[in-house]
Amino acid sequence: TIARYLNVTLIVPELDKTSFWSDPSEFQDIFDVDHFIMSLRDEVRILKELPPRLKRRVEIGMVYSMPPISWSDISYYHNQILPLIKKYKVVHLNKTDTRLANNGQPLEIQKLRCRVNFSALRFTSQIEELGKRVVKLLRQNGPFIVLHLRYEMDMLAFSGCTQGCNSEEVEELTRMRYAYPWWKEKIINSDLKRKDGFCPLTPEETALILRALDIDNSYQIYIAAGEIYGGQRRMATLAAAYPKLVRKETLLEPSDLGFFQNHSSQMAALDYLVSLESDIFIPTYDGNMAKVVEGHRRFLGFKQTILLERRLLVDLIDQYNSGTLSWYEFSDAVNESHESRKGQPTQRLVIPDRPKEEDYFYANPEECLQPSYSRLDLSVGGL
Repeated sequence: TIARYLNVTLIVPELDKTSFWSDPSEFQDIFDVDHFIMSLRDEVRILKELPPRLKRRVEIGMVYSMPPISWSDISYYHNQILPLIKKYKVVHLNKTDTRLANNGQPLEIQKLRCRVNFSALRFTSQIEELGKRVVKLLRQNGPFIVLHLRYEMDMLAFSGCTQGCNSEEVEELTRMRYAYPWWKEKIINSDLKRKDGFCPLTPEETALILRALDIDNSYQIYIAAGEIYGGQRRMATLAAAYPKLVRKETLLEPSDLGFFQNHSSQMAALDYLVSLESDIFIPTYDGNMAKVVEGHRRFLGFKQTILLERRLLVDLIDQYNSGTLSWYEFSDAVNESHESRKGQPTQRLVIPDRPKEEDYFYANPEECLQPSYSRLDLSVGGL
C-alpha cells in the first residue's frame, strides 16, 4: 500500500528469521508469490528481487536501512520516506508491522490494504491443499471450533506470564527472556500483568471459560498452536472437559507434515486456513495471527469469533475459584459480558494519540465490509 501511494517499486518482502522459532522460510515458501505480483499488477510494480545494478549496491552495504515510525499516516511516508528513496535509490524498511495508522487514512488506501490481505496474499498450493484436507477431515465429524491457544514457550517468556508454572519453568522462561536482547522488558510481575489482561489464558482457565460459554463437549476443538508449554500436564484439564481435542498432528500422517517440520510459519499458515473455516474461532490472546483471522472472518461474512475479555475473565475466574461466585453466577457473568464480542458488525475503536490501544485495522477493516443488519444467529449454541 505504501509503495503504491509513493509510486515506487516494491521488492518481495523478506521475513524475519531471528525469532525464537528460527524459521528459515522465505516469503515464496508461504505465499504464492506469482499470484501476489499478478493480482496487484494494476496497482504497484513488484519485483522478486532487486535489479543486478542495485543488488550490487546492497551487497557492498550501500543501502539505507531504517524502521518507519509506528502508526504513521500516509503523509509521513510521502514527506519523510520518499525523499530518502530518491536520495539512496534503495531503502530497506527493517520493520513493517503496525507502521501504517489504523484510522484516518484515505478510503482507497484502506481498500487496497484489504485487497492485499484478503486477495493478493494467498498461500502456496501445497499449504492450501493440505488445509482443505484438514477441514474436510474435521467436517466429516461434525462442527468444530478452532482454539488459538497461545500458551507457548516464546509467548510466555516474552510476556512474563507464568500462571500455573512451577519454579523450574519460571526460571527457564526468565532465562529465555534475558537471552533475547530485543525483548526490552525483563523484570515482569506476572500476577499484575495477568490481572491487567495482558497474559494469554492458561489451558486450565480456557477450559473453565469454554464450559461457562456452554460450548458443547461433543464438539471437536482444534488446537491452533505450536507446542503447548508444560505439555500434557497443562492440557489435562482441557482434555478432560473436551475429549475431542485435535491438532493437525493428530489428523494427518507424519509424512503429510514432513515438509513443514521446523517451518513454524508454514505450520501457522495451515492453522490459519483451518481457523478461517471453523464454526467458531476463539483466540486466548490477541496477537497478530488472531487479529488477522478475526478481520478475515469478518470479511467472509462476520463468521463467529469469540473475543475473550481477559482482564474481566481472570477476575471472574479468581472469584469463582475462591468460592465468591457460584458456577451459575460465574457462567452468567461470562456469557453476559461476551454477547457483544462475537465478531458481529461493530465500529472500530479510535483513540487519538494512543493508537496502540485502538482496534487494529486488520482486525476490523470496516471500510471493506458489507454489514448485514438483519438479525444474525451469533449464539454459541447456534451451531
